[in-house]
Amino acid sequence: MTDDSPSRSFAFLGWPDDEPTLRLDYQRFSYAGKFVMTSTGKAVVRGPEHDMDDSRPDAGEYDRDVVAAVAFNEDRTDSETVWLRYVTVREDRRGEGLGPALVEFVVDRAHDAGYDRARIAVNNAYSYEALYRAGFGYTGRETGIAELVLEHPVPAGNDRDAHAAAYRDGLAVFADRDDLSAAERAFIAEKRERGPPR
Repeated sequence: MTDDSPSRSFAFLGWPDDEPTLRLDYQRFSYAGKFVMTSTGKAVVRGPEHDMDDSRPDAGEYDRDVVAAVAFNEDRTDSETVWLRYVTVREDRRGEGLGPALVEFVVDRAHDAGYDRARIAVNNAYSYEALYRAGFGYTGRETGIAELVLEHPVPAGNDRDAHAAAYRDGLAVFADRDDLSAAERAFIAEKRERGPPR
């Protein structure tokens, strides 16, 4: 995936062996502390540096032009699979499609590097929907911390009915949770009715 937009550019910072690090503003990015670690590869979307808030005294400590980031590493038990560990988008840039676009960018690099599959675990219906838009599909598996495991390429392959059924099954798992807001319940109901994004 490429994006020639003047307001953003994609950068692959390296694989885990390259030990790339990022300093993300913990007040503007979820999981910011995970990107300081050297044990994962990293890729980012960069935006114009001038749109950062410079009013805070610690503003200069951070990678100021980053608007989205993803951390990833090879599966410990399957050398043909890369795991996307953390995807984060700066709070004022959410909803622009940066996360799914960055995920597609990393998946393309992983496939070019010889990985057959990419996996990610998601803990909410919004991320689930975004990853489906990036070409992932629900595997039917969950992690021990109530996250649904998604995979690229889609586990159902070209079987559209199986793909749609898996999509709805994943949303059903989220729908059964007790801690959902009214907005989340409405979102899940709408997506279950519609089926997977195209």
